[in-house]
This record gives sequence, C-alpha cells and structure tokens, in this order.
Amino acid sequence: MIELLITNFIKIRLLDVIDILLVAFLLYAIYRLIKGTVAIRIFIGIISFYLIWKLVKVLQMELLSEILGSFISVGVIALLIVFQQEIRKFLLLLGTPSFIGKNQKRFLFWKFNIGKPIVLDIDSIIKACRNMAKTKTGALIIITNKNELLELNETGEIIDANISSSLIESIFYKNNPLHDGAIIIRKNKIASASCVLPLSKKLDFPANYGLRHRAAVGITEQSDAIAIIVSEQTGNIAYSKAGELKTNISLTKLEDFLNNFFPK
Repeated sequence: MIELLITNFIKIRLLDVIDILLVAFLLYAIYRLIKGTVAIRIFIGIISFYLIWKLVKVLQMELLSEILGSFISVGVIALLIVFQQEIRKFLLLLGTPSFIGKNQKRFLFWKFNIGKPIVLDIDSIIKACRNMAKTKTGALIIITNKNELLELNETGEIIDANISSSLIESIFYKNNPLHDGAIIIRKNKIASASCVLPLSKKLDFPANYGLRHRAAVGITEQSDAIAIIVSEQTGNIAYSKAGELKTNISLTKLEDFLNNFFPK
C-alpha cells in the first residue's frame, strides 16, 4: 500500500502542479471579485457541495455519489439561469478596454492588504446628517466595507474628495444637479455622487417610505455596505444594514452604530 502511494506520488507531473495552481488562482480571484456580496455565500456553498461530492466518490459511496453527481451536472445550467444578469454584466465589463487597467490590483492575488485599517471620518458624517435633518434635505449616503461597489461609479459622477460635512450638504442641496441619487463613501473618501442603486424587491416594504429607503435596503441586501438616509419629508434619520431598515434614529444612536461598524 505504501509502495503504491509512493509510486502515485512520483507520477505527479509539472503540469499537475500548474493545474492545481491555476485552479487555486481562479478560485481566489473569484473570491476577491465577489467578497462582500451575497454571492459569496453561494460561492462557498458550491465549493462545499463539490468537495462533499468528491469525498463521497473517494469513499466509494456509489448511490450518494450518483445523486450528488446529478445535482452537479445540472448545477451549471441552473447557475446560468439564476445569475444571467450578473454574468451579462461581468461579460460587458470584460469587453471594456479599460477594465483590466482599472482592476489589475484585484487580480494580483499575491498582494495582500497589510496596511492600517482605514478610519472613517464619522464626525463629519454626523454633522452633515444633523444639518440636513434640520432643513429636511433628503440624502442617501452609502459607506462601503469589503465590497467597494466599484461598478456603481459609472452610474454617477466621480468626486474622489475628502469627507467634509459642507461637501455632503452641498451635494444634497436641492438645487444641486447631483442631489438626486446616492453618494458612495469608500476608504474615507467621497468616491462618487448621484449614483443609481438597485431597489429592494421586498413585497412587505412599508408604503410610507420612498425610493431612498428602498434603494438603501436594496444595496445592503446585495453587499456588505451600510446606508444612511435623511428623509426630505420628515427630516428623520434612518440606516440600513444587511437588508434591515432602522428608522427614526437619533444622532447619538447613529454615531454609536458607525463607531461599532468602523472602530477607530
């Protein structure tokens, strides 16, 4: 038995090693692209299901192996149907000439982020929310986490400016052409403004809340970002995380929430 294992080990070719490395690179690249989204759960589930199937085959559990294999055989078609919109969007991005240049760092899997965690300028955000709530200025602020929401930049205007309460307030001023949409804060900077967000499709969504609240829930359903909303009807402040909406939040509670989510 030992001699057989040694013989099989010796038969490993250079191409086998390259094959393993390419698969590892592919899996890690996919993980980097979808981390922070709901798709990561499906990705982990698929990998787990595949590994279980392989383990069952090694253990020669014929009946269970055949059943799991049937799911695997139709799984690709099912994924194509379920994720047809996402696949179409990804293929369109690949066809963009500047795609590789903009995203080359995301494909360099050997480069790890070992820098200091970014500290969010919470005070400026709280001050802006306080002033906008007083004047009943509608606002939608998205703060990214692991998923940087880079694909949403093209739906708005690139700002790439340091966070300040006056800048946030001026963007959402009703006569500003950029006020109708969301601002995206990424790495402690206002990355873009007037961005279009996906809307939540919850059937039980409260009818007394408008598109800002529905968009806030929609983007937090699909990513690990958080959203802050200021109502232009009431001036009330709300926030959304993981698809859950918390309304009529005081500035103190909002500050505590941000400090817990982005510790200094």
